[in-house]
Amino acid sequence: MEKKREGGGGGAVERTSQIVSDPYYFLHFMAFFSYLPIRASAAPYTSHRLFDRELQAFLAFLMFSAIKMVREETWEAFVADSFLYAKIFLIGVSLVMDYRVAIWFCVIFSVVYLLAQQPAFSKLGTAKKLTPMQLEDLLSDGTTTKYWLCVRSSRCFPELSITYSNSLLSFGTIDLGLFPNAASKFGISLAGGMSQLPTYILYEKGVEVHRFPDFYVDAAPSLPVTKKLLCQHFELDRLLLDYINGS
Repeated sequence: MEKKREGGGGGAVERTSQIVSDPYYFLHFMAFFSYLPIRASAAPYTSHRLFDRELQAFLAFLMFSAIKMVREETWEAFVADSFLYAKIFLIGVSLVMDYRVAIWFCVIFSVVYLLAQQPAFSKLGTAKKLTPMQLEDLLSDGTTTKYWLCVRSSRCFPELSITYSNSLLSFGTIDLGLFPNAASKFGISLAGGMSQLPTYILYEKGVEVHRFPDFYVDAAPSLPVTKKLLCQHFELDRLLLDYINGS
């Protein structure tokens, strides 16, 4: 089983490169760093009170980030939550300085949200990247008894594919960003953005038998999606034992 987060210098260099090149990360960091020149122009009589609030916000941010670092399964989820906390605390501190600065940051973060989405985790493990038509062909030809689908890749999915892939259980992904018209075919609502993604579906002999999150409109996972949660929900250990025992 792989570690939760890949360590080493290579991973750090890769993430640094992604932060510089990807609009989602680049725009967020530009917005955060824009606070520095604004802060330098603050009136002297507010500096002391502002420093106290900044210190409180920074310590609270570190505390929440540390909790999330332990509980989150993926780097992407940790970054998303850290950005959310940073936005909340930055807007709160800005209100101490000037309510117009807080409104400015609200506008900036709204524009960033509209212009850039967080990139999905790109590694596949032993999973295959499929089109909707390719999935239909694989499910109908009878060569794969069980086929598991993830419609948007995440870190835990490729790790599970490495552990549990065998001749009876295969893993694949379909990017609904590229094939949005296929969402309704898989019973997934894209209303209000990507709130139902990632969605995981287990097929047995071409028929859906389980999915996560459950099948209803506007459903979204209420718990963090972890390898343990998916293993339990889809009984992957039992399926692996069935394969080993020849069931």
